[in-house]
Amino acid sequence: MTPQLRALFVHLFTATGAVFAMLAMLAAADREWSLMFLWLVVAFLVDGIDGPLARRHHVKRYAPEFDGDLLDLIIDYLTYVFIPAFALFKSGLMDGWTGWVAIILITFASAMYFADTRMKTKDNSFSGFPGCWNMVVLVIFALKPSFWVILALVTVLAIAMFVPLKFIHPVRTRRWRRVSLPAALAWTFFAGWAAWADFHPQSWAHWGLIVTSLYLLFAGILQQIIPERSREQRGQKTS
Repeated sequence: MTPQLRALFVHLFTATGAVFAMLAMLAAADREWSLMFLWLVVAFLVDGIDGPLARRHHVKRYAPEFDGDLLDLIIDYLTYVFIPAFALFKSGLMDGWTGWVAIILITFASAMYFADTRMKTKDNSFSGFPGCWNMVVLVIFALKPSFWVILALVTVLAIAMFVPLKFIHPVRTRRWRRVSLPAALAWTFFAGWAAWADFHPQSWAHWGLIVTSLYLLFAGILQQIIPERSREQRGQKTS
């Protein structure tokens, strides 16, 4: 197989996320929330795999006629933002005006964030909360807090999209990647299990979701607080 064909197949693989987004939307329209989240988890897996594949097969060099970054952003907005916001609004977890405030905050703030050219940091992390509302809303469905708690959480995270706080990319942020990548994989497993169990309140997966979500949410901020040791310092400690 030629490098051009391999690069093209990576783009086609990324584009499957749009299909999973449609399947998730159809499930959401029928209020089949567990099925919707299962499709979103599949889309989340695709999103986690296609990036390393794109870099490995040099898609920008061998298939430049397709903009992989734009394709990824379009699908991410559907699966990370639009569909989860729709589900939160239609689920009944937020009553009256609070639901309207939540979906306006989520969709508007995320649209601006996704268009922000400053969203990535030098270490391939995110500057500001990266709009992973699919993860947030899934945890909300699992734990079912009061609508006031949900509204406060949505408001804080929407603001956090535009403040200089660091949020890790589990694959691309090198620092603590030995912990971050397994944490992201564990979150995906717990999310899939919770959805498969129809978000049963006694599901053990909920504890896994809480622990892994807290790590993924605060690891980048902790990295800002805890300075990274230089190579010289590491060498002195091992000598």
